[in-house]
Amino acid sequence: MYGQRQLAYAPTPYSYTPTSNFSASINLDEEVKLSATNAERDLYESLAEVYSIIITLDALEKAYLKDSIAEGDYTETCSRLLKQYKSNLQGADVANAFVDLETFKLEWEMECPRATERIRVGLPATVEAPTAKAKSSAAGSDNANTGLVIKATEEFITLLDAIKIEIREKDMLHPILVGVIEAVNSITDREFENKGKIIQWLITLNQMKAADKLSDDQAREFQFDMQQAYFGFKAIL
Repeated sequence: MYGQRQLAYAPTPYSYTPTSNFSASINLDEEVKLSATNAERDLYESLAEVYSIIITLDALEKAYLKDSIAEGDYTETCSRLLKQYKSNLQGADVANAFVDLETFKLEWEMECPRATERIRVGLPATVEAPTAKAKSSAAGSDNANTGLVIKATEEFITLLDAIKIEIREKDMLHPILVGVIEAVNSITDREFENKGKIIQWLITLNQMKAADKLSDDQAREFQFDMQQAYFGFKAIL
């Protein structure tokens, strides 16, 4: 008369005993190694270091924007992080695994726009666009300011000479161009002809590998832009 009442839930199979075919075949107390060789271990450590540098750099940029860190401390820390970032990507294996910043960010689901911009420029914000306070302390007396002008002129001439003798490698041109930017920004934040080109070329070099070279067309354009920037710089002195 009465049918069997259906349970409102599925019974738990307490009586089920797994067969030996499904038994664990590994020792759960054994340490799991992510790498089989020393080379793999070094690669993973370098990539982990790059990851931590990007995260730290993003936090540093936020702190600087909020005035939570002194300019001097920011400049020193940012410069060190950028150098460490570049140093970790020097090895071919690391560079190949890294691919590029956007690929790395996508793979590890990283949201770090401020660090991305700082790496793209390759200079601390205080060097890229120094504050009036920083320039005032750097300039000091008239004699000191004259010395800075001489240094900036020498940096420009060194860069132009390097291009004239057909130096094309990124790893040789980049530090000279950084020297130009730092010298100019220690004197003025005024705009002058082709000043923006200096940063644009720095970004172009940053996106190249250390052994990459400028093409003949790029070198010619680079030389023209830097000559115009030099003339523009002298015009405002």
